[in-house]
Amino acid sequence: MFKRFLYLSFLFLGACASQGDINASQNIDSKHTLKTNLSPAAIVKPNPVVVEKDLWQYISNRHTLKARSQKDLFWHIDWFKKNPDYLTRVTKRAKPYLYLVTEEVEKAGLPIEIALLPIVESAYYPFSYSHGTASGLWQFIPSTGKLYGLKEDWWYDGRRDVLASTKAAVKYLKNLTKLFKGDYLLAIAAYNSGPGRVQKAVRKNKRLGKKDDFWHLDLPAETRGYVPRLLAVAELIKHPEKYGQTITPVSNAAQLRVVKLDSQFDLAMISQWADLSLDEIYSLNPGLKRWATPSNPPYKLLLPINNIDTFEKNLSAQPKSARVRWLRHKVKSGESLSYLANKYKTTLSQIKSANSLKDNLIKVGDHLIMPVAQRGENDYTLSENEREKRRLNAKKTGVKVVHTVASGDSLWKIAKLYKVQIDSLVKWNHITRSKPLALGKQLVIWQAKPAKEKDLSKVTNVGIDINRKVTYRVKKGDNLSKIANKFNVSVANLRLWNKLDSKKPLQPGQKLKIVVNVINSKMK
Repeated sequence: MFKRFLYLSFLFLGACASQGDINASQNIDSKHTLKTNLSPAAIVKPNPVVVEKDLWQYISNRHTLKARSQKDLFWHIDWFKKNPDYLTRVTKRAKPYLYLVTEEVEKAGLPIEIALLPIVESAYYPFSYSHGTASGLWQFIPSTGKLYGLKEDWWYDGRRDVLASTKAAVKYLKNLTKLFKGDYLLAIAAYNSGPGRVQKAVRKNKRLGKKDDFWHLDLPAETRGYVPRLLAVAELIKHPEKYGQTITPVSNAAQLRVVKLDSQFDLAMISQWADLSLDEIYSLNPGLKRWATPSNPPYKLLLPINNIDTFEKNLSAQPKSARVRWLRHKVKSGESLSYLANKYKTTLSQIKSANSLKDNLIKVGDHLIMPVAQRGENDYTLSENEREKRRLNAKKTGVKVVHTVASGDSLWKIAKLYKVQIDSLVKWNHITRSKPLALGKQLVIWQAKPAKEKDLSKVTNVGIDINRKVTYRVKKGDNLSKIANKFNVSVANLRLWNKLDSKKPLQPGQKLKIVVNVINSKMK
């Protein structure tokens, strides 16, 4: 944040003497030391520059964005007052990244409150993922991320990379500010709902002769609350005691530094050489999706400044071959490159590159070298695969169903089958709407708990037994959806009643227990 010191230096020079006085009295020696003819008593000594030790205080002292009145912030501030632990957790989570983010915001000349925007977007959680497929601290959707240079492949997602996504967000907000002629509130609103929507609202107000600032536009409810929420967060951080908030202090000094890697590294080796845990490596570099850095270097790794020397010292003492472990594999009958890529948790392109293959053809008996992780898969706890496993095993309210993607499946078809929203499927499984589902991929689905069966002993004057249990023998061509439709029951209940494993397909002749409502059933 060199600008704050440079600015104060200019002020001091201006206050001491006019440019003419300086030119008349100064001589510069060969070492470029400033000499003057003024007596020591005449030299005005500057006051010591006071720089806030707490970065939150530094940010708060430089606020420039304003609401119309406190009424605009009331409901948001009231929410935080009712949830006082929330901001405490979020400000603690922001600690490793806040200086880096603030520095990039200041370099761009944007209002310093922009450094607080990840609190609104992602609660400063870099692994955050929304139902709209937005990801990372700044919640970029795939299309906007791609537009601003955030790459994504099997190894890496730039939308979650703290440094790359921050640079992209700052660039995007600068462009939005230019689009809206310096109106920062409109730029921030456009960051949330898209520039086209805000432009349309502005044109509408101009056409109707109304004010066209943010506070008077007809925007979606989420966007109408987005800007005031950011301003409310700024107010809360500036006056935490006033609103019963606890803000975790953050040192006003750089905590991270980039180390440029010129080849692929196993994260276990980085962890060992930097004297950090694997979880710390992932948390500082959340763009990493697998057990290693990307196979197409260079890669910019973020490490704590205090660990840089340790890492570089250990790195220099190791041969280059120690960065990633390689295994020699003899091709067996039935194996393909895609099979081997899946087996060794790598990509087709990396196998082809490492083995100088021009195409995907391999023969039985060929020997290939394969990159393999130093540790077991479970040790890389924050890799994409391990986080997906935790989602599949998570406990929530309702009945969990695990659906294995089959040929012909789509999000629409699966959502209809289980009677859930597509947005919910996307959120539960951190998937992208626009990408086709991979065959064999497991999706977790949460459904409402089935209603308890009525105690029929208490039902009087009915004349018939409403619910009865039947045994159904699976026929060739049957599937759970078809059977559920036949008996007018849910797939979730079929799985629940029969303790079915989603990985195992139904077999002809298999017996299923079904609780049938004889009035509503389509059974003949």
